[in-house]
Amino acid sequence: MRRAPGAFGKAALASRYLNARLREHPRRRVVDVDFGARGAEGAPEARFAVDTQDLIQRYLYLFGAWEPHMTRWLRGRLRPGDTFVDVGANIGYYGVLASRLVGPTGRVVTVEASPVFHERLLRQVRLNGCGNVRALNAAVSDRARTLTFVLASSHNMGANSIVPYDGPAESTFDIEARPLPELLDDEEIATARVLKIDVEGAEGGVVRGLAPMLDRLRPDAEVTVEVTPDRMRQLGDSVDELMRTMSDHGFHAYRIANEYAVGTYPAALRGPAVAPVRLRGSVAEESDLIFSRVDAETL
Repeated sequence: MRRAPGAFGKAALASRYLNARLREHPRRRVVDVDFGARGAEGAPEARFAVDTQDLIQRYLYLFGAWEPHMTRWLRGRLRPGDTFVDVGANIGYYGVLASRLVGPTGRVVTVEASPVFHERLLRQVRLNGCGNVRALNAAVSDRARTLTFVLASSHNMGANSIVPYDGPAESTFDIEARPLPELLDDEEIATARVLKIDVEGAEGGVVRGLAPMLDRLRPDAEVTVEVTPDRMRQLGDSVDELMRTMSDHGFHAYRIANEYAVGTYPAALRGPAVAPVRLRGSVAEESDLIFSRVDAETL
């Protein structure tokens, strides 16, 4: 899957056999991750300790990458000395990627509410010697309050959410939440190049809490948000409010391609970079959006 030339047959093999096999019969390994490009002399750019029961970790095991289009976009955005903020950091994939890109003069702040995922993130940080990462076990909202998180299934640990859930839960926990500006110091706010928000429906509250900080960001700062309209509505939030908040502070919205079907990965990893495209119309389904002060058709 990783090294054989071409993509012929890989999509079928992954989708018809390997994905389910590795989910139901998990492997726990330390694997090489390339972030879309081999390092010096072919060395891997990072290593991750994974459990293939989980979706993200399974894709890292199979392909050595997660969300190829977003990964490539970040590679083109972050430079040495920048700051990257990751809200909903999960096991730390983007935190380790950003750590490599911003270098020893840059900063990375990861925010993960789940104590279990936070510990796994710390393991990845230690494994990769990421001395520029400040990892917070914290939750983010529009005000100080207690939030209850529910994980429906350990087959997709990224689905940890505060959206009400009536079915059987894998785990639940309570944690105190605060607005993001209260978790960052002045230097982190002033140097933030990219802020990434992936919070499974709670993005309305996170962006409301972020609003007072938006005008303090550097002119080229960009914000990526996974927007999930159905989950937002269950929390009493709306995509329209989120879009207005960003627009009122001078940000234009772009959509970046993102697919989670395992069969799409072999081609996506070998295909050309896909530029984010100016958003036209409303957001009716789960979408990865990038907010930028750049006013263009593509980023």
